[in-house]
Amino acid sequence: MTLNELLTNIDYIDKHVAGDSELSGVTNDSRAVESGSVFVAVSGKNVDGRDFASAAIEAGAGLIVAEGEVDRTHSDCSWIQVKDARAALSQIAAVVYDRPSQKLAVVGITGTNGKTTTAYLCRHLIASSLRSCGMIGTIEYDDGSGLTKAERTTPEACDLQRMLAATVDSGCRASAIEVSSHALSLGRVRDVEFDVGVFTNLSRDHLDFHKTMDDYFEAKALLGEQLANQGGDKKPAMVINIDDIQGQRYARKVEGRVPVVTYGFSAKAQFRALSIDLGIRGTSFKLSAKGREYLVRMPLIGRFNVYNALAALAVADHLNLNFRSAVAALAEAPQVPGRMQSVIEQRPYRVFVDYAHTPDALENVLTTLKTLKPARIITVFGCGGDRDKAKRPLMGRAASQHSDVCILTSDNPRNEDPEAILADVERGMQGRYKKIVDRREAIKLAIAAAGPDEVVLIAGKGHEDYQEINGERFPFSDRAEALSADRLRDISAPSNDLR
Repeated sequence: MTLNELLTNIDYIDKHVAGDSELSGVTNDSRAVESGSVFVAVSGKNVDGRDFASAAIEAGAGLIVAEGEVDRTHSDCSWIQVKDARAALSQIAAVVYDRPSQKLAVVGITGTNGKTTTAYLCRHLIASSLRSCGMIGTIEYDDGSGLTKAERTTPEACDLQRMLAATVDSGCRASAIEVSSHALSLGRVRDVEFDVGVFTNLSRDHLDFHKTMDDYFEAKALLGEQLANQGGDKKPAMVINIDDIQGQRYARKVEGRVPVVTYGFSAKAQFRALSIDLGIRGTSFKLSAKGREYLVRMPLIGRFNVYNALAALAVADHLNLNFRSAVAALAEAPQVPGRMQSVIEQRPYRVFVDYAHTPDALENVLTTLKTLKPARIITVFGCGGDRDKAKRPLMGRAASQHSDVCILTSDNPRNEDPEAILADVERGMQGRYKKIVDRREAIKLAIAAAGPDEVVLIAGKGHEDYQEINGERFPFSDRAEALSADRLRDISAPSNDLR
């Protein structure tokens, strides 16, 4: 795309054109600039993106985009002044990458818990029908040509549009995107055209960023607002968990402006689960939808995964996939890394790794494990540093109320003192617990102490393969540590420390 072609398709206040150059990509990171790149000077809390314009020009940028006054000493480089650099980043990326979301069936999934599993299930059901489907989310990015480890749940607008363009180029016809509240607040998805949005639920999280639960809800509600005002040829719908009180609020907020499809266990739900049978190897339930009933079987366990399956089926229906085939495809649903992941099975005890890092998610996982009727539940968990401190005692209460014994340990302490974090968690603890700051040692003790028919839950980090301490990331995997601790049991006697 040439500079003049771009200028006819975007909004700006002022401009300086040094020539009709060819533009090759878009970035807000001066270190990623290549010859012909558009560099958008987005400012954060601590830096002004304009300070990096000279570095971008030296790297070969073809256009500088910024709010406010632009450094005009580089007359040999084109620049434009915009009202909102973040909005411009999204708009320019969509134009430069030829509006890829118009060429895909795009599913956007938001909510506190369940986004990742729902995205995996949506990708699975869509791919079962359309052969391939991309995905962008917390664990990995899939553009149809290969998998890339995710750096954040929802990438910056420039990276998101580039990934969607690659998804189109690889031959995919759809993509499932986890849409975080941060992404919605910062406008990362504002120029993505969605076919369907999903709201899973809302519980306490990210209040270090949003400050209040109302602010958090309003950030999530931006997805529904975007669908209601989207325009274009698509006819989007919002799929909402009607059992969740905030889901009911969400539905009221967007009803009449965008079609609402509801799911849940209540009689009001359009996609309703009945006769749920929770087993140690999987789950089955009767689905009531569209005036018919279907038997659904899937290898995932837990009531919360029934919700995730209902959301994915409602999405499949809105996308006009063969519904019976979608129901049948759930029987081959994938295991999601770090989401109620069973890592040790061929022992008298069971070990699960889960990403649960909110009070609500932790309670859901533990109540699910209780349905397996274990002799005892041992929970290893902690709380992240530099995040919402008020949820720490709530995590302690949720873990201790639903476990027989807990081991408090470090999660990602980041720049905080791990002992101080655990002291906050302890304020909510009830019953028996032990405190071990070293997460590796905590996992070792939990597995060494596990007896016949007992369950160990290692919660908080899930799929993560690092631990962040004092701003530095060290390799660390709960799954790998659990397997290592399990091997140690073969050469050492079981521990009685938690008896």
